[in-house]
Amino acid sequence: MDRAGRWQDMSVDGVSREALVALWAGKLAMLVSRSLGRGGTTWPGRLATALEPRLLDRLARVPARGAVVITGTNGKTTTALLLSSIARASGLQVVHNLAGANMSSGIVSAFLENVSWRGQGRGDLAVLEVDEGSLTGVAPAVRPKAVVVTNFFRDQLDRYGEVDGTVRQVRDGVERCGAGTQLVLCADDPLGVSLSEARVPLNGSAPWLYFGLELPAADGASAHLTADGSQCVRCGSPYHYQRLYYSHLGHYACSACGHARPAPAVYAREAQTEADGTTRFELVTPAGSRTCRLKLPGLHNLYNALAAAAGGLALGFEVDRIVEGIESASTPFGRMEPFSVAGRAVVVALVKNPSGFNEIIRTIRSRPGPYHVVFALNDLAADGRDVSWIWDVDFEQLASPGSGELAWAICSGRRAQDMAVRLKYAGVVPERLVVEPAIDRALRRGVRLLPPGQTLFVLPTYTAMLSARRVLALDALPRASAGR
Repeated sequence: MDRAGRWQDMSVDGVSREALVALWAGKLAMLVSRSLGRGGTTWPGRLATALEPRLLDRLARVPARGAVVITGTNGKTTTALLLSSIARASGLQVVHNLAGANMSSGIVSAFLENVSWRGQGRGDLAVLEVDEGSLTGVAPAVRPKAVVVTNFFRDQLDRYGEVDGTVRQVRDGVERCGAGTQLVLCADDPLGVSLSEARVPLNGSAPWLYFGLELPAADGASAHLTADGSQCVRCGSPYHYQRLYYSHLGHYACSACGHARPAPAVYAREAQTEADGTTRFELVTPAGSRTCRLKLPGLHNLYNALAAAAGGLALGFEVDRIVEGIESASTPFGRMEPFSVAGRAVVVALVKNPSGFNEIIRTIRSRPGPYHVVFALNDLAADGRDVSWIWDVDFEQLASPGSGELAWAICSGRRAQDMAVRLKYAGVVPERLVVEPAIDRALRRGVRLLPPGQTLFVLPTYTAMLSARRVLALDALPRASAGR
């Protein structure tokens, strides 16, 4: 295989005239889209697939090492980025839908970028972030070597419905994978563990691999225990938690039927956040233990690192290369992504559901306060039209008096007023609230108001994040490391 990134003599198998026309149309659409300053990550793939519905199946045959799929509610982008870095550290060239377009059309677009006009492909391994609702269509086409499931939380009720429906969608996708597909599941999430029942052991060997935490219970986690996954997946009785990390993730057991957290093969212990915002932890695997440093803070990112490590093991990578890949990975866009604007530190952290939002707040509160925050709430299709979920976020902890309280907040986006009302009911006094729906003006005002030496936290929903990053990129330079 060619490690220098040159086109390989590896044509798309059985290229038909229809497939070539679809490929050319998609690549041309990508050129036009990008010449217009747009991403070109979705509609080129949609156009190409409309012309040749089997195109993804053909393109997915190009990488010689096959594909790995990452799905689940939170952490897909970060886990996929880390797993891509692991693969590169192992000497592979990677096809990756890095821009986060994770439906079928976005995945086709990612492949189109790595196929020439003559149908020759490059890439040893495809690392694909896949939307939970798209797995049933993508899995049979790409035939992944492994499926990494990060977690399940309530998310975008108007699109996914309750979390049980999301689990069913992913289970349907898993059942459409080949018998040799390895499942990588979070042992601390009973909803994720329930997917193992969709697989049958082969030759006495379980086709799944668990990852989890072996740490003391997290401070304040019990306040955020949600009903989404805290009832036994087998009998419906409440789980008893020996340790709780956040939401319903932890060490659980059901006293009624005996269902309990399985022991993870890949886990972290002795984790701590360093002064520079990185996370140092001991990574334990069946192939040995290593000290590892992750450039991101927070328990949720530690879970992402473990998911990537377990995925790397499932693909056969060496532990040293896994550690090298995690430590060398860049910060994913919009996930605790640092910027420097006019000499001020700005951190952008995507928020999209209550569990993830609570973890972002807890990560922010692990630093000395007071805190300066721009909330940007949109309700476009990619954000979820229903914004009632903000009433399940624990904003009250930001309003509590003391060194950890909110200095001020600017509420922005299409639903800026809703955000301000929610913060007011959480106890934030109106004198500390500003409503500025225009995201560009909100950000620039936030930077102007920010005291020297402090950090401005920007917490946007998905489409608001895209707008915020464009504004920040006009004047900012990405910082060298996260969390400073």
